[in-house]
Amino acid sequence: MQRVATQTDHGSQISYSRAIRRGEVIEVSGTTAPGADAYEQAQAALEIIRAAIEALGGGRGDIVRTRMYVCDITTNAPDVGRAHREFFADVMPTTGMYGVTGLLEPWMLVEIEATALLYE
Repeated sequence: MQRVATQTDHGSQISYSRAIRRGEVIEVSGTTAPGADAYEQAQAALEIIRAAIEALGGGRGDIVRTRMYVCDITTNAPDVGRAHREFFADVMPTTGMYGVTGLLEPWMLVEIEATALLYE
C-alpha cells in the first residue's frame, strides 16, 4: 500500500492520508482548498486531487468517480459543476453532488473526493 500525506493541519489532527493506493485502486480523501468562491475552491481542490493521483502513478484520465459535497447547494452547485466540467470534459467520471449544511471550516464551500482505477 502506498500513501500520499495531506499537507494540512487537519491531516495530523484527524490522522488521515490525502490518498492511498492499494493495487490498482487509488482513493483520494475529501479535498478542500482556499479560494474566493466555490468555483475557485473546486478548481484548486481538483488540482490537489490530480497531484495526489499522479504521485501514486495515476493520472486525471484514471479517475472514475468523484463525490462533491457542496454548502449552500442552490447557490454554489453551478460554479462547482462548471469547475468539474472544465477539469473532466474528456474524462467524464461517474459523480454525485450532495448538498451539506457545513464542512470542517466555515470558509469551506466544497469538498471533493475521487477514486481512480489503473487497470488499463
